[in-house]
Amino acid sequence: MSDDNIREGLPFPLGASWDGQGTNFALFSAHATKVEVCLFDGDRERRIELPEYTDEVFHGYIPDVGPGTFYGYRVHGPYEPEHGHRFNPNKLLLDPYARAHAGELTWDPAVFGYKMESGDDTTFDERDSAPFVPKCVVVDPDYDWKGEPGRKNIPWDQSVIYETHVKGFTKCHPDVPEHLRGTYAGFGSQSVVDYIAALGVTAVELLPIHTFVNDDFLLDRKLTNYWGYNTIGFFAPDPRYAHDVPNSLREFKEMVARLHSHGLEVILDVVYNHTAEGNELGPTLSFKGIDNASYYRLPENKRHYINDTGTGNTVNLSHPRVIQMVNDSLRYWAGEMHIDGFRFDLGTILAREVYGFDEQSGFLKSVDQDPLLTSVKLIAEPWDCGPGGYQVGGFPPGWAEWNDKYRDTLRDYWRGEADVAALAPRLSGSADLFNHQGRRAWASVNFVTAHDGFTLNDWASYNDKHNEANGEDNKDGSSSNRSWNCGAEGPSDDKAIRTLRERQKRNMLATLLLSQGTPMLLAGDEFGRTQHGNNNAYCQDSEISWVDWGFSDDARDLLKFTQRLTDLRRSYPTLRRSRFLTGIHDPVLDVCDVIWINANGEPMQEEHWQDTAMRCFGMLLDGRAQKTGIRKHAEDDTVLLVLNGFDGLVDFTLPEVPHGSTWSLLLDTNIPDGAPGEQFACGSMYQVTARSLLLFGLTE
Repeated sequence: MSDDNIREGLPFPLGASWDGQGTNFALFSAHATKVEVCLFDGDRERRIELPEYTDEVFHGYIPDVGPGTFYGYRVHGPYEPEHGHRFNPNKLLLDPYARAHAGELTWDPAVFGYKMESGDDTTFDERDSAPFVPKCVVVDPDYDWKGEPGRKNIPWDQSVIYETHVKGFTKCHPDVPEHLRGTYAGFGSQSVVDYIAALGVTAVELLPIHTFVNDDFLLDRKLTNYWGYNTIGFFAPDPRYAHDVPNSLREFKEMVARLHSHGLEVILDVVYNHTAEGNELGPTLSFKGIDNASYYRLPENKRHYINDTGTGNTVNLSHPRVIQMVNDSLRYWAGEMHIDGFRFDLGTILAREVYGFDEQSGFLKSVDQDPLLTSVKLIAEPWDCGPGGYQVGGFPPGWAEWNDKYRDTLRDYWRGEADVAALAPRLSGSADLFNHQGRRAWASVNFVTAHDGFTLNDWASYNDKHNEANGEDNKDGSSSNRSWNCGAEGPSDDKAIRTLRERQKRNMLATLLLSQGTPMLLAGDEFGRTQHGNNNAYCQDSEISWVDWGFSDDARDLLKFTQRLTDLRRSYPTLRRSRFLTGIHDPVLDVCDVIWINANGEPMQEEHWQDTAMRCFGMLLDGRAQKTGIRKHAEDDTVLLVLNGFDGLVDFTLPEVPHGSTWSLLLDTNIPDGAPGEQFACGSMYQVTARSLLLFGLTE
């Protein structure tokens, strides 16, 4: 193939686009002087200069280049770190828009734009990085979805999210063929999808699957970046999770189709806040060598990087082309890959302008006007380590947010450190944080555990972190876990301790799944998965992080209990209202949507809320008061949630309710099967076990 065959092509779409006859290459760079596309055939590299430059986009069309072609870029321009420019054509660069990658990064000095051995980033390195870096792959975008209807669009108020890891969930799964364990194909296998669907969740939230890099310091310790929060490609599923690597894109789509066929949504945890290139001493793999000054936030001394992420660099979401890249990535996954939603890691950065956080930032406004992106679930992790980084409740309408106040308060309540006044707002959707601008209760994504921190079992089994396996002298990870080991650190043969731990796990799961808002469950918590006290397993691609499917009797009981909870949440709409509770009396129906009840069965008064020692109370949710816009009885049932955080029995009087006569016990966390079904007259007394939760349904 001669360079004479290249045509001018088009400046859009960005990336490598195959049209059946050839491939158009388009790459944005505001400051480069020349761009070469490099085509690889084994070890042979052919460099072709892109002939045109339109609107800061270098582009060209090459006939007869099609799917399966390996490629990269070499970008020419000034190497002036003091001005923010780090061009070095000796470094092969990944296309930011590549749909697939092949190969892994080898940490050789040649992958650095400067002479790495010197430690001086103002030096210039002339070694060729091509033998040591991954390559991009031209792909055929066509895929027959075989009638799969695309995104599921499950209403927010019906959603229950299940956070997990593609590899870790199936690596030890006995019903997944061994050669498929840890892959997209394994996760989409029948046994896995059947299990998740039977659990009663509605959405799978996958830890990052965008192509990422393993940090060299972890590899030196024989560890890895297991969680994947080190992205280098925002359009490509990571090939290390593919069984059929050359067809990783197809394999990922098949996994999505299988999950959709079982009524499950797929949400991706995405990392648009930073990249794997680190600070000025990091490697040159893509963005840094394409247009460092555009892609990254730089301080006044442009040799360095603004580090609001704690990882060395921060993506510049104030630049229109960077906003375009992130939006193009989101639209690609939502449109072509049929993804149902996104959870944005360190989401505050997406809304940070040069002057700070702004709920009307350029990026957020661009999403708000996009008809495709506003139709999917958008979930922010509303904090980062930059100035003004904590923004829980601060995102605009249409967004949901991880609510760490919910997690912390629940943990404190069930270990005896939080009172009723602290817990009540969290049970009712955290209106104090989210009830503004017409936002709904589902905006609060409630969780008690996540990938980062203790599992639920470990929360009830350890007072302290045990991260020795991470090789950092147990100094990594948070020391504030708000946990309680129930009397012994780690595994115990003491029957009383084991009984209490099981009840504590049921308490946390029941509170999570019966609260207003959107619950998120960490995979494995439903049967007591342990990480042996490791609360920062980011580097553990090992049995510490992999889900252990060898169930004990306690694990089976907890799994059945969790399934009972999801069934109750689904069966009683009053447990998952979209609108916030008000407590206002409806004179027509003679009911309130919520009444807080003391142990005497009476509405709580101000002195009760001021009593910091109070730990037992009830939450009466009357579905008949659901605001519908029409004055009539709603179809929702009426339920009573009773929580006892005391370390002792409490005699609780079941309240009198208009038009009701009998309370039916739906759940008691002191009873392992969770569904005794006894009937109690309104006004009668029920003895509530120490540290337990109950749910009653009203019978008229």
